[in-house]
Amino acid sequence: MLRILNCLEDIRSELRRICDRIHDDQVIHKEATVQQILQTVQRQKDLALIHYTAEFDHVELTADSLRVSGAELDAAYQQVSKELLDAIRVAHQQIKAFHEQRIPKNWVQFPADGVILGKRYTPVDAAGLYIPGGRAAYPSTVLMNAIPAKVAGVKRIIMVTPPGVNPTINPAILVAAQEAGVDEIYRVGGAQAIAAMAYGTETIAPVNLITGPGNIYVTLAKKLVFGTVGIDSLAGPSEVLVIADETAHPVHLAADLLAQAEHDPLAASILLTTNAALAQKVTREVLHQLEYHPRREPTEKSIAHFGLVGVVESLEVAAQLSNEFAPEHLELQIAAPWDLLDKIRHAGAIFLGKSTPEAVGDYLAGPNHTLPTSGAARYASPLSVETFLKHSSLIEYSANALIKMAPAIMTLAEAEGLPAHGDSVRLRLEQPDQNS
Repeated sequence: MLRILNCLEDIRSELRRICDRIHDDQVIHKEATVQQILQTVQRQKDLALIHYTAEFDHVELTADSLRVSGAELDAAYQQVSKELLDAIRVAHQQIKAFHEQRIPKNWVQFPADGVILGKRYTPVDAAGLYIPGGRAAYPSTVLMNAIPAKVAGVKRIIMVTPPGVNPTINPAILVAAQEAGVDEIYRVGGAQAIAAMAYGTETIAPVNLITGPGNIYVTLAKKLVFGTVGIDSLAGPSEVLVIADETAHPVHLAADLLAQAEHDPLAASILLTTNAALAQKVTREVLHQLEYHPRREPTEKSIAHFGLVGVVESLEVAAQLSNEFAPEHLELQIAAPWDLLDKIRHAGAIFLGKSTPEAVGDYLAGPNHTLPTSGAARYASPLSVETFLKHSSLIEYSANALIKMAPAIMTLAEAEGLPAHGDSVRLRLEQPDQNS
């Protein structure tokens, strides 16, 4: 049953509990297991990938079958419906168009004082995308990770995903990868796949950056390889927070809460409303829609453990609670959503208005659906073109500019006890380069 709370402090306490839902005592034990997997892949390379795939996925592979073949990629197009292929292409077009607007521009300033400053953006050489398997196939996640990498100009994009029992990979995943421009695809999942991308094996060359969501083992592996490679974020279970007033439709609200809950038993579905009658209607409607839900068991667990309806006195209070929670997805299903937007500070993606369910962002609105979770929206942003770029500072001083700034530089170097720093400036003043 979806719980209804009316006391502000009770709501706040429950939101804190939900935000901290993945921080349990088992994580320490799992991190030790992941560390062992990473070390084994470093030592044994392909052999370790084959061993762990057999142990965890119950699939027998060889070094030759780790990489998906061209014939399999061609066959995938014959195995998806025209409707699905068309939908993938529509989504690709929308996502690409959005991210092409987000490419940062190089810039250089030429002020009159002889100092030139600027910033230059360049993509990483190679990016690795982790695409989850298991409960479902996620071609949308392929598009959301691969397209911004391609737009950023990454030259080598690889993808890893757990194998099926055959050991085929869902054809929709393979089609989406080809449409988005993925260069290499490997049938390996879990922490061992992260290790392969970070450290390399005989078959999989290492990458510079790893993106994409996964289970707790994948997340811990990304955390542990950070520094060897870059990562996008440490993604937790999915979550939605909906702010609704008396104008919202209870059937729509229930559907949106269940759309989040069906992802995973750890997913969180939260409604904050100013209308007590609406709260009651939504809880009844959730039960009604759950009755014949195809994924009823995991969805019901999610709603029971991490579902919440909070009745609050005003939309401003709802916004305050939302900022404290910093949701991955925030829906504003209210009469004037843009009026409340100024009070929202922390959210991965914000969906404004009653005709904008979170599902449009999941699939093809354009902005990325790989978002900060578990409160990370307080400091983190969605996956984007910028994720796959790094920037270099550009600095040039003329001889006169260096003369002007030399006293301050040498004073700071002396204060820090770094005499050679000061000398590198002083000697240029005492022995100027006659060719400059």
